[in-house]
Amino acid sequence: MLSQLLYTAGHALISSYARLMLDMDVRWHSDLPEGPVLFAVNHPSTTDAIFIHLITARPMSVMISQSVFSIPALGAYMRKMGQIEVLYGKGEQVLARAHATLKSGRAVTIFPEGAVSPLEGFTPARSGVARLALSSGAPVVPVGIYLLDENCRHIPTTLAGKPEVITWYLRGPYAITVGRPLYFRGDVSDRSLVRAVAGTVMERIRTLSLESKQRVGLHVPLRSPGYLGVLD
Repeated sequence: MLSQLLYTAGHALISSYARLMLDMDVRWHSDLPEGPVLFAVNHPSTTDAIFIHLITARPMSVMISQSVFSIPALGAYMRKMGQIEVLYGKGEQVLARAHATLKSGRAVTIFPEGAVSPLEGFTPARSGVARLALSSGAPVVPVGIYLLDENCRHIPTTLAGKPEVITWYLRGPYAITVGRPLYFRGDVSDRSLVRAVAGTVMERIRTLSLESKQRVGLHVPLRSPGYLGVLD
């Protein structure tokens, strides 16, 4: 109950901020399937882990680096909200928790690149998204984000004793395209299959990100975070 209350309050706060500071556009290729889903998202800024909650009213658990959890008040709040801490060197443990979260019926969000994307382009997807999809059977919903690089603030800092660069995106266009769900079946121990699934998901994310970029480039009027338009 406390977790749900905190999540609802946090979602309302994020939505209010986005309405004031972001020109946010969320477009869908299809309706969201029933049951647990695995959102797979590119990661142009650190703040994506915050704003991604606005694509749906469904509660979701985002897989977030343990360095962010090391921020005292924020880390405690995220744990209470049911977010998933990605612990260094404990990939199996993290995937097991994400798997259990999906099986409980809750949505999970993963950033397949495993880190903030480079300024131009993407990095190859790591195996986690494929392993989680194959082991859980949950549909993968690819998501492509586009924002303006010039509006990013890259701030060097130290988190959990390690040097980090936090990429804040606090204002401007923020376009998101949510793709059709992808379904995968097979043996999670099949490395070739895992690589193929990860590559397929990442390629779809790239395409969706380009769609988002085109809307920003064409100066299409963007809508509030509450709008969930479905593309034909």
